[in-house]
Amino acid sequence: MSEIQPLNQRFRGPGAALRRVSAPAARMPPTAHEENDMGTWGTGPFDNDAAADFAGALDAAEPERRVVMVRDVLVRTIEAKGGLEDADEAVAGAALVAAQCPGGEPVDTDYGPQQPMPAFPDDLRKLADEALARTATDPCGPAPNWVDAEDAEQWQAVLARLRAVLVPPPAISASDAERPA
Repeated sequence: MSEIQPLNQRFRGPGAALRRVSAPAARMPPTAHEENDMGTWGTGPFDNDAAADFAGALDAAEPERRVVMVRDVLVRTIEAKGGLEDADEAVAGAALVAAQCPGGEPVDTDYGPQQPMPAFPDDLRKLADEALARTATDPCGPAPNWVDAEDAEQWQAVLARLRAVLVPPPAISASDAERPA
């Protein structure tokens, strides 16, 4: 098996401007900061080095191992104590799970996996939703680290869309809709 090269050594994303910083680096100009050698170039699930590297690792893994890798990153994020070290990978994994759900959008980016993903078991939907909820709100996660408020709103909207697909609202029956409130 060939060694997986970190994304920042393979190519840079469009614009290459970093939009997220860690709390200690918040005093630095956003374009001068790299968080653990991680660049962020957009608000999509695979628009950062960590998620793109995760996609590369998925591509390099045997197909039967890919489900385990996605499950593991979701569980690590849900159960994390302190910082959310795997949050970007968990968002990427959740996007892959959501892509297989009714109403899910396909992962169609050069930074996502290029190999087909196996069918993910239904129980991953709940884990993906929990990992996204934790990532979206945890003060030790990426949510408070966005420099630009508009980027932060777009990123939160991406997470909300993924969550809506993973756990759709309960259907309202015709009899419920006719009842007065």
